[in-house]
Amino acid sequence: MRPLVLSAKIQRSLHNFRRKSLNGILFALVIGILTLGGCQSIISQEVIHLTFWHGVNPPSNRDVLQRLVDKFNQTHPNIQVESLYVGQQDQQMPKILTAVVGNSPPDLLWYNPTITGQLVELGAILPLDDQLSQSPVKNQIDPALYTSMEYQGKIWSVPFATNNVGVFYRPSLFKQAGITELPRTWEELREAAKKLTLDTNGDGKINQHGIMLPLGKGEFTVFTWLPFMWSGSGELVNGDSQRAERVVLADNEGAIAALQFWRNLITDGSAVLSGLERGYEIDNLVTGKVAMQVTGPWSLGQFQQSGVDFGVFPIPVKEKPATVIGGENLFFFKTKSTREQAAFKFAEYALSAEFQTDLALGTGYLPVNIKSRQSEKYQKFMNQQPQIKVFLDQAKFGRSRPIFPGYNRISDSLGRAIEAVVLGKSDPKAALKQAQNRLDLIFQ
Repeated sequence: MRPLVLSAKIQRSLHNFRRKSLNGILFALVIGILTLGGCQSIISQEVIHLTFWHGVNPPSNRDVLQRLVDKFNQTHPNIQVESLYVGQQDQQMPKILTAVVGNSPPDLLWYNPTITGQLVELGAILPLDDQLSQSPVKNQIDPALYTSMEYQGKIWSVPFATNNVGVFYRPSLFKQAGITELPRTWEELREAAKKLTLDTNGDGKINQHGIMLPLGKGEFTVFTWLPFMWSGSGELVNGDSQRAERVVLADNEGAIAALQFWRNLITDGSAVLSGLERGYEIDNLVTGKVAMQVTGPWSLGQFQQSGVDFGVFPIPVKEKPATVIGGENLFFFKTKSTREQAAFKFAEYALSAEFQTDLALGTGYLPVNIKSRQSEKYQKFMNQQPQIKVFLDQAKFGRSRPIFPGYNRISDSLGRAIEAVVLGKSDPKAALKQAQNRLDLIFQ
């Protein structure tokens, strides 16, 4: 058989075909490698979704928080935080415990530090010493707040915002009642409340009370009452905020005096009670139905929006100045390493001077970041809102609530005693004795 002889033209065509085919194969391999690498890149950049439970109130403050969370989400596309309002703190506790027991906790929890010991005992939260030691924001946190972060030698939370309580009042109502000096003592507060209790429309019924007191046994009632006990030289426990040797409610002269003072305001007819467990609402003060109310800087935003006149003065004194340090911390639940790291990234953002300044300007909370307080933006805000200075100045007399396990039991028993007294169902000494007996059974 004769061998097949190809023309030079055909040979060139076959050579070009083979070359193009080889190039095509190489091109396909390169595309495949790049595509695989791209998939790996996409996988490595998987979006982490975090849940953040909080009870920020009033709604206008929640709006401020949501805007700041949205800003974080926009600048951190690989971490998306879902901010969820889960009720006031008394309403949150059953949800928190159920989530922990069911192994479905949130990644981040906004709550006051009194829950620390309980969450540590449950083994639900992470210690933060290592992460915080490597973070640039550590040295920017107000050193006074570390007592709320530390328990049994470890750091278990970081501060989100801080505050304390004073007495908000309506200057125009003071002027109409002929009151020219702000109350500095308990007795001066009592007399001012009497003068501010009026029938302003002449129908024979009181329609303006001197002061509003919280009704209910919840933590807000206890929180706003504690400064009066401490001002009367009363103590809640023997021991410190890390542990309690014994709860000391019975025969506690400072506690008895503080309860009697609140009861006197009721029997004088100059105090009206809030809605049940709604002592934080300031609508009656804004509308002029009451002239004074114990609350904190978180109310500033609502006052600013209302446009009414308002002022603040420190908690009046019986024996010594006192207020209660409030505010909430961020707790990190045990989940997965990647989620825990992402949660701390959000916490660093929340601790930053920029976040703290924007939060403070929008809500009235006091910044936990020292640089924020010193910033030109915040200093300008203080000049425009001199009421803020009252809380900053008063903070040096502030005390924190205990953070050991079982504080919630103390608060509940004390809240029951306060409620019984303001409703006239018990006298202060008997109510505190009953609370003491209940707590002795619990702790012993």
